[in-house]
Amino acid sequence: MEKEKAYKILAIQEGLSNSEAKSMIDRGLVYVGNKKVMIARGDIDARTIFRVEKIDKIRPIFENDDLIVVDKPAHVNSDEIERQFKPAVLLHRLDRETSGVLMLVKNEEFRAKAIKEFKQDRVYKEYIAWVEGIVSEPVEVDKPILTQKKNNKAYSNVSSKGKPARTEIFPDIVSAKKTKIKCIIHHGRTHQIRTHLRYIDHPIIGDEQYGGRRAKRVMLHAYKVRLLGMEFTAPEPKTFVSFE
Repeated sequence: MEKEKAYKILAIQEGLSNSEAKSMIDRGLVYVGNKKVMIARGDIDARTIFRVEKIDKIRPIFENDDLIVVDKPAHVNSDEIERQFKPAVLLHRLDRETSGVLMLVKNEEFRAKAIKEFKQDRVYKEYIAWVEGIVSEPVEVDKPILTQKKNNKAYSNVSSKGKPARTEIFPDIVSAKKTKIKCIIHHGRTHQIRTHLRYIDHPIIGDEQYGGRRAKRVMLHAYKVRLLGMEFTAPEPKTFVSFE
């Protein structure tokens, strides 16, 4: 059986460059049957036929002289969106597999004002997630978070040496040993929701880094943000609604 690197077979199958094929595998968009291809440089059967998931389009939510707000699809880096909307710059970030409200700013004056709101915890941030296990009542996790970087990858833990972080968790739908929840975050540390949910033994489905089972994506969506008297909402992705 002839073997070849996964990204090379994908490049030929889809008419892509090698680097584009690698990127698609790294984003978690490439499957053989129902199994996600995890390693772009892995050797597999040269006759393998891949299935490639499509990325949703970036949907603009709001724009004025200060701000551009978009509904970020899963599997897209925040930096890629920034490049697309130049000269606007990111006001905050969402993890690659997290979808939802993402804000970019157009001028330094508004950016300074907005950052002050974030620092003083005056920005309302509401997320939706599907998590492992049954969450039967509201929970508040008020535990400091320490973030460390390894090989250019951030990893967060609850630690007394960390920075203050508080997450409010409200159950919405319980379905077959999983729960759809609403999270409201304060402070907004790196991977805050993912870390706090793992801490209470309800990791996010799809979030293998923090103990969740494998899924098409990390099931976390930035649903609503309120900033300086404005409110922005990104509707739940279809995958969330049909996940029951």
